[in-house]
Amino acid sequence: MTFIFIVSLILTIIDQLSKVIVIKYLTIGHSIKLIPNFFYLTYTHNTGAAFSILTGKRLFLIMIVIIIIILLFNYLKKNTPQSKISKIAFSLVIGGALGNLIDRLIRGYVVDFLDFKIIGYNFPIFNLADIFVTIGIFLLLIISFRKDDKK
Repeated sequence: MTFIFIVSLILTIIDQLSKVIVIKYLTIGHSIKLIPNFFYLTYTHNTGAAFSILTGKRLFLIMIVIIIIILLFNYLKKNTPQSKISKIAFSLVIGGALGNLIDRLIRGYVVDFLDFKIIGYNFPIFNLADIFVTIGIFLLLIISFRKDDKK
């Protein structure tokens, strides 16, 4: 459990530092082209969840994330993951959830800035916390289908 807590904290700090840098050096709506027609840094505020669903439902989103984090920690207290990949997966989910929760609590919105245009499709702008949660959930799904990790 200590490993998960420490890695979650480190990931939360990395996420928050990336957002502070974006806020400091970009203005809202400003975009920097890093790879033409593919990858940009574009500073936006997201008052919703993924893909801007539930826009304006800040208190609801805060409550849901707090409940999820509490449930995850309660689960981890009773079911300590044995494999390193399981520990990393839980750390990613918790660290990402905390990163966006801090934004909602302090700023009232989530800072997004990673902007991809893939084959003409402008993918919704996201941040490092979103990446952490997505990878963590993906890993947990993979792990749940493995026989040797079902303890």
